[in-house]
Amino acid sequence: MKDTHRNTYLAADFGGGSGRIIAGSLLHGKLELEEVHRFPNRQVKLGNHVYWDFPALFEDMKTGLKQAAQRGYDVKGIGIDTWGVDFGLIDKDGNLLGNPVCYRDARTDRMPTEVFKFLNEQQHYADTGIQVMAINTLFQLYSMKKSKDAQLDAAQRLLFMPDLFSYFLTGIANNEYCIASTSELLDARQRTWSLSTIRTLGLPEHLFGEIIYPGTIRGTLKEDIAQETGLGSVDVIAVGSHDTASAVAAVPATESPIAFLSSGTWSLLGVEVDEPILTEEARLAQFTNEGGVGGRIRFLQNITGLWILQRLMSEWKTRGEEQSYDTLIPQAAEATIASIIPVDDALFMNPVNMENALMDYCRQHDLPVPQNKAEMVKCVLQSLAFKYKQAVEKLNRCLPSSIRQLNIIGGGSQNKLLNQLTADTLGIPVYAGPVEATAIGNILTQAMAKGEISDLHELREIVRHSITPQVYHPKK
Repeated sequence: MKDTHRNTYLAADFGGGSGRIIAGSLLHGKLELEEVHRFPNRQVKLGNHVYWDFPALFEDMKTGLKQAAQRGYDVKGIGIDTWGVDFGLIDKDGNLLGNPVCYRDARTDRMPTEVFKFLNEQQHYADTGIQVMAINTLFQLYSMKKSKDAQLDAAQRLLFMPDLFSYFLTGIANNEYCIASTSELLDARQRTWSLSTIRTLGLPEHLFGEIIYPGTIRGTLKEDIAQETGLGSVDVIAVGSHDTASAVAAVPATESPIAFLSSGTWSLLGVEVDEPILTEEARLAQFTNEGGVGGRIRFLQNITGLWILQRLMSEWKTRGEEQSYDTLIPQAAEATIASIIPVDDALFMNPVNMENALMDYCRQHDLPVPQNKAEMVKCVLQSLAFKYKQAVEKLNRCLPSSIRQLNIIGGGSQNKLLNQLTADTLGIPVYAGPVEATAIGNILTQAMAKGEISDLHELREIVRHSITPQVYHPKK
């Protein structure tokens, strides 16, 4: 039976497809986790846009907090992490002006071309250090300005998704550094808002608030929520609130620099460094400099991850042909198809039908067309491994020396075929795990804020004591 009297921290971890409340506590230098509540996260097409259902997500989060209280945990903190770039706008009275728009919405199509009529792309990267992607907050905001969106005029403050959840829990509005760094609106060196970018594009300066860092107490639960959930007065603590920042904090490695692949819907591949790398070579290689826990920089490339496979699985389920990863992955391992698709191609961003998109691409480019589900999966996974190889080659050119191993974390670390293909393609060992890296990093950063852990070094030591990664060596 669990000791509910130990200090417990709750991670509210929101992904693109689901959210979870996970409880964690330390015992004898090891972290114990328990999933309290899981709920779906849906993208909702309404009118001309694709939205996140923020009110439903907030209610689901409160349900998880209530369940934690009912289980009798001695909760000392709540930390929130989400995907990057998306945001909500609140007015002068603290009201949410509209549901946050999903980054997969079409409103940012062609926006980078529009924006770089006003910004010098090379200088912009030297300032912000962020890989140009149409989904980034910068282009979302510029699309609102260009369309004269009334919300932009009424807005008092911009809050990224974790900031927004935190605000409605505490009543305090601020912007956590790691999530703000995904926006392409932060000065990478100064770690403050890039006012030159904001002013050049004519965005309202008052939207951008105080920047706080992981390990900062954001506020305490508002009285009504403290009563409703039964948790009482609990601190809401800033963690690496971009989910990848929390995940990278939980990499159980000791080598320097730590090379990671956060594997999920997106693949984020890079290294942890002390200062941003803002060279022209880094820009041309499409690397990004995002904030990390402990003042570190995550120098990484955003790559389409398991999104294509997830969409295929969803389509097969809708057709009544539901597949189990446990049976499909071994079948894919036996498939011999050699086709490689460009996983980051716009064709695969959000097609009406992913299976058709994949097969059409192969036909149009004279590649062997997958004949069954196993071949489709093999095609997708070997294409990902090939993309990782390209990314690592570019990464190594930006570093003093080549990386010697890759640590795969997150849900995708369970995909044994992808892990082995990655080791084979890269020619270096792959260490897979922890699966729950995001929740672990979230919870242990809270423990650090409360003085149970001294620093990032000790945090990673606890992860090493708590989990054993699975090692994949390249096959000769």
